[in-house]
Amino acid sequence: MFPTNHRKGLLLTAIGGLALSVDIPLTRLADGELWSILAARSIATLVVTLVVAAVLRIANGRWPLLVPGWPGLITGVLYGLTTVIFLLAVFNTSTANVVFIVAFNPMFAALLSWIFLKERPAAATLIAMAAMIFGVGLIVRDGLSGGHLFGDAMALLTAFIIAAAITISRASGSEMGFVSLLSTVLPATVGLIALMPAGGFSIAHPAWIVLNGAVMMPLAFWCLATGPRYLSGPEVGMFYLLETVLAPIWVWLILAETPATMTLLGGGILVAAIAAHSAWMVRRKSIRQMAG
Repeated sequence: MFPTNHRKGLLLTAIGGLALSVDIPLTRLADGELWSILAARSIATLVVTLVVAAVLRIANGRWPLLVPGWPGLITGVLYGLTTVIFLLAVFNTSTANVVFIVAFNPMFAALLSWIFLKERPAAATLIAMAAMIFGVGLIVRDGLSGGHLFGDAMALLTAFIIAAAITISRASGSEMGFVSLLSTVLPATVGLIALMPAGGFSIAHPAWIVLNGAVMMPLAFWCLATGPRYLSGPEVGMFYLLETVLAPIWVWLILAETPATMTLLGGGILVAAIAAHSAWMVRRKSIRQMAG
């Protein structure tokens, strides 16, 4: 059996990954302009966060830990940048391309943990990383011919920034649940500034983006930002695989958006590599605990 804290981390990150999987479908259903969606989604998340913090303040007689020092501030900036860059990817390439490329973040997390935390990846991790690089290469190569290279590049940058945020969270060992939520002040500001020339929001179905920003994203952000307290960076990153697998299915069922053949091939390689690596990690932990 896993230690209690490890099981807690697995549960939190699993819930976060499931909540995150509906982000792109709800964003697409809202049918709005990029900066309107960015501002509305971020403002909804920020408002809910402040309300929850105020309720905890009243209930406990003190404010919860919102930003744990410089690590928290840097992590918050990274999460805020992730939101902006992620939506740039969503609006400039297909859903499948976005989620498959973002799924590369566990390998970025393993690389950053190796460099900065001296957590040397095992041979199996390096093999999985090589397979995933090949899979991402197939998707990006298809983007060159499909005219959506910018969106693919933004998805890859999103994966790297997520991995950097996870690594810093892991290194600090601090509670980061509110950091990822408060980080929405950055994309909210960017969205509102970009909206000024247009004179207002342009969203056909705002209820979907409110549901996304006020319910699903706070749940996803808090769970995934808390996970690094109990799990390694690569383990947390792997729960983004839930979005990788489920988001294209939701979009296909709801919006009839069919992924390109090369995207499916590259994505299949990514999913297989992550799934095999995850199974290997679970087996290794079980063997170590039995030996102990």
